[in-house]
Amino acid sequence: MASEKILNKKKQEVIKLADEIKEAKLVLLVDYRGINVEDVTNLRTTLRNANATYRVIKNNITRRALAECGIEMDDSILEGPTAVIMTNEDYLEPTKAIYNFSKENDYYKIKGGVVEGKVMTTEEIVTLAKLPSRDTLLSMLAGALLGNISKLAVALDQVRIQKEEA
Repeated sequence: MASEKILNKKKQEVIKLADEIKEAKLVLLVDYRGINVEDVTNLRTTLRNANATYRVIKNNITRRALAECGIEMDDSILEGPTAVIMTNEDYLEPTKAIYNFSKENDYYKIKGGVVEGKVMTTEEIVTLAKLPSRDTLLSMLAGALLGNISKLAVALDQVRIQKEEA
């Protein structure tokens, strides 16, 4: 049986992780089997640049922290080696980074996650990762709006020219 001191330490870890999960906009759970030190270092740097953290946490602590937050996940997600990626900011960039890394490395798999409090499957996270960035979407919207405004301006100019000729 574990000592009282060890149990209290683990309870504190669970509480701390639960607080982090409550504040996070993104919590991704990934299987990191087969990843080498160089790859994980590069991935951590990429995630750090995207304002996300990459940590390996015991599955039992993660499971209890998720339960503490009221998040119900399939127990099979927390089997085997699991890394936890979290961010309190834009979740699209870290999601894209993990997705791109998993495409390049067959052994690296997204297990599931939580996006803004909603539990998501691997397929939903991959779909989210394939979306264009927020800036790209805004520029596409601006381009579409400007295109329609330009067409309207041309049409109005043609009406003006026809009235001047008449």
